[in-house]
Amino acid sequence: ISGCPPPQDVRVPPPPVNTHCHADHITGSGTLRGALGGLSAISGASGARADLLLGEGDELPFGAFALRVRASPGHTPGCLTLVLDDASMAFTGDALLVRGCGRTDFQQGCPRTLYRSVHEKIFTLPDSCLVYPAHDYQGHTVSTVGEERRLNPRLTLSPDEFVALMEGLRLPRPRLMDVAIPANLRCGIQD
Repeated sequence: ISGCPPPQDVRVPPPPVNTHCHADHITGSGTLRGALGGLSAISGASGARADLLLGEGDELPFGAFALRVRASPGHTPGCLTLVLDDASMAFTGDALLVRGCGRTDFQQGCPRTLYRSVHEKIFTLPDSCLVYPAHDYQGHTVSTVGEERRLNPRLTLSPDEFVALMEGLRLPRPRLMDVAIPANLRCGIQD
């Protein structure tokens, strides 16, 4: 990001980054920013406010490392995947979950876009790359690109089968959606 010199202390974490504007919980990035200083970050395509609006190819340096931004829309238009500069790990938000993926039935989601994003932006990483999703309902915290490419029951389907599956899901509306989305568009700061 131009204008943001890399911190020299390897203990300095990257800024609080949202992988997307969440509908199921309120982000803590605004609170962290207020308590610790620094900058907040989110995709420019999210429509949310933050100090840094990120896009494809941006880097967030921290100490001797950097997170590289890969746009991975589909769950929402503003989804990002953050890849450590040596491609040893990726933080996929809700785009790619362990043996699943984020839903596409609200917040301008699009199953065909999500399928393409995962296959072009995440599944092109090395097989050994660790995948850390935003959350998991079964308690799984990590997988690998290779495992998900081979074993993910949704994303091993053809594009048309994936779209049909995602369009056929009848999931309940997120309980906090009417509160979470407006708050998350303001970095989690509620008026």
